[in-house]
Amino acid sequence: MNSRDNFAGGAALSFDYNLPNSFALGVNFGASYNFTNAAVLEPAALFRWYFLGGSAGFFAQADIGAYLILEDNDFIPMFLGGIRAGIRLPLGSLFYIEPYGRAGYPFAFGIGVLAGVRFLKKEPVEEFFNLRR
Repeated sequence: MNSRDNFAGGAALSFDYNLPNSFALGVNFGASYNFTNAAVLEPAALFRWYFLGGSAGFFAQADIGAYLILEDNDFIPMFLGGIRAGIRLPLGSLFYIEPYGRAGYPFAFGIGVLAGVRFLKKEPVEEFFNLRR
């Protein structure tokens, strides 16, 4: 995605909060570079729904925000609207990975894998580190 030819590499930082009934709200900040002369910044809000309940498994996500292109000393702001589908795979109680695909405007499509950390309530963290007295 974010490249007229071949592909662009990128990274993202997201924060989301799980709501009741398998929904989550959050923010995402992505950046990519096409290895020639274009960089893209993507600040966006996200809304996510987990199909099977809970905060893991298959999900669909809507993104809305800005799409800021920096190319050949030009700055081009655009609207970002996209959808994403993937699966959250837990790695123990604190870590997870998320392979996903996405489509939207102004990009055509993208694929990627996110890795993350869950912040849990006090009791599960104590159990994880064997700190319970």
